[in-house]
Amino acid sequence: MKTRIITSVVGLCFLALVLSMFNTIVLDLVVAALCLLGVHEAFAAFGFKTSQLYLYAPFVPFTILVMLSHGSAARAALLPAAFVFMLYLCVCVILKHRTVDVAKLSGFVCLSGLMMLCFYSLVELKRLLPYETYRYDAVFFVLLALCYAWGGDSAAYFTGRFLGRHKLAPEVSPHKTIEGAIGGVCGSVLLGVLATWIYSTLANRLEMFTAGRVSGKLYLLIALMGAVASVLGILGDLFASAVKRQCGIKDYGSIFPGHGGILDRFDSVMFIAPFVTIVVRWVFYAYQA
Repeated sequence: MKTRIITSVVGLCFLALVLSMFNTIVLDLVVAALCLLGVHEAFAAFGFKTSQLYLYAPFVPFTILVMLSHGSAARAALLPAAFVFMLYLCVCVILKHRTVDVAKLSGFVCLSGLMMLCFYSLVELKRLLPYETYRYDAVFFVLLALCYAWGGDSAAYFTGRFLGRHKLAPEVSPHKTIEGAIGGVCGSVLLGVLATWIYSTLANRLEMFTAGRVSGKLYLLIALMGAVASVLGILGDLFASAVKRQCGIKDYGSIFPGHGGILDRFDSVMFIAPFVTIVVRWVFYAYQA
């Protein structure tokens, strides 16, 4: 537990440092690096060897392009780049059909694609809510997505530990309980509402946060988002656990002592980040208007 707490504190300090440079290319590069680390963990989890790094290599330029695709030229290049990327993998299967397991490659591409979608959703908030117009709203929504995920995780862990009686999915994740899941939903809702209240308080006191004004009804929207996000977080966690069981591994990596790897830490964020970004794009600001 001590190791987990120390790692969490260091991680939060690193997060604060990165978010302090939110309006620069540093954020995009850090997100791209984290994503590539997660993709490499998936590469190793599915049993690919160093001699097969040619399957991982195309993810590097493609991931960087995706995370830096704010400009019109980069966005225009995404479709042809995706086409070449997938064509390359298919050619690898043809040329290396005796050594490349298509089922493993498909699983690797699927899990890696989900991680790219997750991390891209965070940088997409930066494009949707430019600093010049919305000030720190994009930072708030990034933190909101993380609060939903990690707040739900923590609440589920402690609720399940002290009150858990009924197994949620024993064959996939034997330690998860229905009581823990309910506690996780409550934790996501409460932490999401608390984060919104803190942000709105700062908005009322500091001119730099004037774009962050919220209304009473909006807290209900935040709470509903938290409930849905918590369920999505549980699904992401269970999906990652199911993959680990099939791959025969305990953790995806060890970059975070006590927490595992990038995929272990961001599995619950996997579906939450895209969900929050979609709501911001299609509901949140339409609601505000």
